[in-house]
Amino acid sequence: MSAIDSVYNYYLSTYGSNDVSRYDSHKKSELRNVWNNIVKVNKESPLYILKDDDKESVQKFVIDVKESARSLNNVISSLTPDGQNIQEAFEKKIASSSDPDVVSAKYIGDDEDTTEPFTIHVNQLAKSQINIGRFLEPDASSIPEGDYTFNLDYLSNQYEFQFHVGEDESNRSIQNRLGNLISNAKIGLSSSLVEDPDGTAALKLESAQTGLAENEETIFSVSADNAPAQNLINILGLDRISQQPQNSNFLLNGNEKSSYSNSFTINKSFEITLNGVSPDEAATDIGFKPSFDAIEENISSLIDTYNNAVHNAYEKSSSESATRKLVTDLTSSAFTVKNDLESIGLMTQSDGTIQVDKGLLYEAISKEDAQEELYDVLSKFRDNLSAKAAAVSLDPMRYVDKVVVEYKHPGHNFTTPYVASVYSGMMLDDYC
Repeated sequence: MSAIDSVYNYYLSTYGSNDVSRYDSHKKSELRNVWNNIVKVNKESPLYILKDDDKESVQKFVIDVKESARSLNNVISSLTPDGQNIQEAFEKKIASSSDPDVVSAKYIGDDEDTTEPFTIHVNQLAKSQINIGRFLEPDASSIPEGDYTFNLDYLSNQYEFQFHVGEDESNRSIQNRLGNLISNAKIGLSSSLVEDPDGTAALKLESAQTGLAENEETIFSVSADNAPAQNLINILGLDRISQQPQNSNFLLNGNEKSSYSNSFTINKSFEITLNGVSPDEAATDIGFKPSFDAIEENISSLIDTYNNAVHNAYEKSSSESATRKLVTDLTSSAFTVKNDLESIGLMTQSDGTIQVDKGLLYEAISKEDAQEELYDVLSKFRDNLSAKAAAVSLDPMRYVDKVVVEYKHPGHNFTTPYVASVYSGMMLDDYC
């Protein structure tokens, strides 16, 4: 595996499952502005090389820097909506749930939204389809040597799988390899081995999809066109359904509803996630947090994301000098307004992180004559942090150790477009 494959796998395993924010999409003009800034930095930058023994760790660090900056930018963007002042931004509505273990909610509307609070009683959760095969002795060899071809229907798509069984290959080896083959196909199925107390194991297949349409009986099915492949399916029990898929069922303000999934939106204002079945007749109230709680949570969201970026700089940096550069740039946004932040309960620590003193913050929020000062301080910190996050995202390579090869001739330099990707944190193998 090439070094770049390792880096891409790191990105997918670490950040691939992160939720995509609406602030991750951009207008053409915004993307053009980013490109122009990258080219400008590129044009003025000296030529450099990385140390051969450090490239993979540098690449992973650059990914961490980019993702931290992206998270910061998204939170900052959510607090700087078009046409709103800083007070309106930090006072934006936050959804509340009377029982988050049963129903959790996130408000995605705007302050002009007139959606009223509502109740949800969960009768049943949506379920995926699970097939658990036959339990086989791990060291035995139950399947004859040969090549096998079988079909896997997933919703409206059909996939053909080809599989080879070696001579005297153990059941455990066959189950592991076949499970990996199905999972790695990325068709919406995951696999794992289920063991019972006596040491035998069965192959478990589970769909990512939940729920069924009226004309559907299963989410996926396994079949074969020939006797040997059908024998493989029968021995492993790939077609044995142990959990039928089902839709969620709930009462919304007393009216029965259903959904294919446990996550859905209501009136384009609330993102709802069903986490459990409601006890007896109890319903979960979905509404809005009180003003103080909403302001405190919006401020905490910004502080938590900032602290995470600082922690990443300390923990994932590839060198001491890289840590020092990145931490200095990030924390300068807090240290420049340190006294102002502490006056409203945002206490700057020696490592640059910030702790929230809820008592002082409550005083700053509750005193009407002090609110102008509160939002002025938050505005300064937000603007400083926004500028730093943009700079970090634009050129994360400034925070890694490099060997300068040549400085460009001032006033007579030019852009090198094939190097521009480096400034946005996208790395290439040496052979490209």
